[in-house]
This record gives sequence, structure tokens and C-alpha cells, in this order.
Amino acid sequence: HVQLKESGGGWVQAGDSLRLDCVASGRTFNDRSGGWFRQAPGKEREFIGGISWSEGTTYYPDSMKGRFTISRDDAKNTLYLHMNSLKVDDTAVYYCVDSTWLIETIQHMRNPSEMFGFWGQGTQVTVSS
Repeated sequence: HVQLKESGGGWVQAGDSLRLDCVASGRTFNDRSGGWFRQAPGKEREFIGGISWSEGTTYYPDSMKGRFTISRDDAKNTLYLHMNSLKVDDTAVYYCVDSTWLIETIQHMRNPSEMFGFWGQGTQVTVSS
């Protein structure tokens, strides 16, 4: 099974940019999509978006469009989450995820988290004012 390891989290100030990396070890052709979620204390988990490993096609929920960009390096088995103009409300644990489903299918699901069977341990991002 694929194993996911995030890195790049830490403390930043509001307005800063930050990039999170996720190495997907053991990835096979069955791993069709990657993505990112986040969860802040006392709040529900949020789907930031997903990407097709092979095509690079991305999907973002409307609430996440604008400041977040997901990319991947297929050869390096690495996902990236680029975050711009960070706000205090972006403070959360950020999780890298992987799925055997196509992103074109995941984007139509009511609960995308159910489509991602593999999760990293998460990396904390704290944005201070």
C-alpha cells in the first residue's frame, strides 16, 4: 500500500505563502488520485482539492478556489500544496491523501473523504496575525 508523508508545515504570518510536500512511497498504477484535506480544532475536516496523478487534472471545491493550488511530480511520487495569502483561519492540520478512484469521479461525491483510502499523518500549519 502507498504510504504518505507530509512535510513543510510550521509557523507563518498572515499574508505569507507556504508549500507543503507529500511523498507517496509505494505508489502503483492503482493509485489514481492524490489530494489534500485539513482540519482545524473544533471544526469539520475540509476537502481542499485533488489531482490526477497521471494527467495532472485538478479539482477544488468552490470554497477552496483561489488561494490553494495542488500540483504533483509524477516521476517523484510527490504531491504539493501551494498556499498563498495565508489567513489565521487557515491554521489547521493538513493531510495528504491518496485514492484508487479518478478525480473526475471523486469531485461528484457528496463526501470526498470516503473516496481516499490512504492518509498521511498530517502536518501542522499555524498562521499568526
